[in-house]
Amino acid sequence: MGLVKRVDAAIDAALVGRVVGCVILINKDGKEIYARAAGFADREAAAPMARDSIFRLASVTKPIVATTVLRLVDLGLIGLNDRVTRYLPWFTPANPDGSLADIRIRHLLSHTSGLAYDLLPPDATSGTSGVVNSLKQTLTNIAKVKLAFAPGTGWTYGTSIDVLGGVLAAINGSDVEDALAAYVTEPLGMTDAHFYVIDPARLTAAYADGNPPVRMGEPHIMRNDEGTVVGTFSPSRMLNPAAPQNGGSGMAGTADDVMKLLEVYNGRPGLLDPATVTMALANQIGELPRRAHDAGKRFGFIGAVLDDPQAAGNPAPKGTVDWGGVWGHNWVVDPLNRMTIVTCTNTTFEGCNGPFRDDILRAVYA
Repeated sequence: MGLVKRVDAAIDAALVGRVVGCVILINKDGKEIYARAAGFADREAAAPMARDSIFRLASVTKPIVATTVLRLVDLGLIGLNDRVTRYLPWFTPANPDGSLADIRIRHLLSHTSGLAYDLLPPDATSGTSGVVNSLKQTLTNIAKVKLAFAPGTGWTYGTSIDVLGGVLAAINGSDVEDALAAYVTEPLGMTDAHFYVIDPARLTAAYADGNPPVRMGEPHIMRNDEGTVVGTFSPSRMLNPAAPQNGGSGMAGTADDVMKLLEVYNGRPGLLDPATVTMALANQIGELPRRAHDAGKRFGFIGAVLDDPQAAGNPAPKGTVDWGGVWGHNWVVDPLNRMTIVTCTNTTFEGCNGPFRDDILRAVYA
């Protein structure tokens, strides 16, 4: 069975009770070798998924912001070792011991800043739900909480890229949207990638895990089997122009938008210097400990770097980089095989870190 049939089979199996709809794109050597839109964009309206359906990108926003920062590095407009306070003088969180933290741009890109989602205060937001205020107010409130560790001494997933969005806005003298457009989204032709929805009729409905998945309410609280809250989601937030432009999770876009971005890291010339691409895909955290479920993986500047495929239980080769988005997405950049995989769904958490992610990987690499 060839790749196309294997991926088709994985999608068809997932559409039976696990995923409502999806768009899967695979490129190799810069050429498309697989593309399929399947299932429903809106199940209740019987609206089929289309290739140009728009998704809430969640953390797929992060590599867009990170790529913009790296573009500015290439242009000499920012340095990886610059202090964040050079651009945001008011962003001055404290270390755990109370001393003033010294956060550098490279700490934010690699999630070694000490900013943690677990420490997000109630008057700030990660971008998927919560209070609606300005980005500056959100970051100001985040800065009032002590870091999980001194910058550079640990790794944790958090609001680092939201802060980078603020840095980009400050450098560009604009909002985050205009900074991304000037340096990345417009040059790459990512026409639907915005902090707003260019065509609401194409925005997919949001669903939560279940058998079958359930349509999200407003807001929608997800719990694990023990009843513990594992996520709160606000599907309507994407349509609220007052929502802050969170660089960590606030954008919408299509699967093709995501592919255009990721191909920059798999041979598409013109945006980043080749040395910058190599640097972005390399391990940037050394041997710093990561979470137990991240076994075999390090972290670069745009996503997780596969260091030990066996430990990770991952069929991709060493050096492959991947990450996801909690609204239901996953992506893979495999520089060895010059292959890029984009998986966009409208189902949380299945499309991001559920079995569907692994089903697609196994189908591609079988």
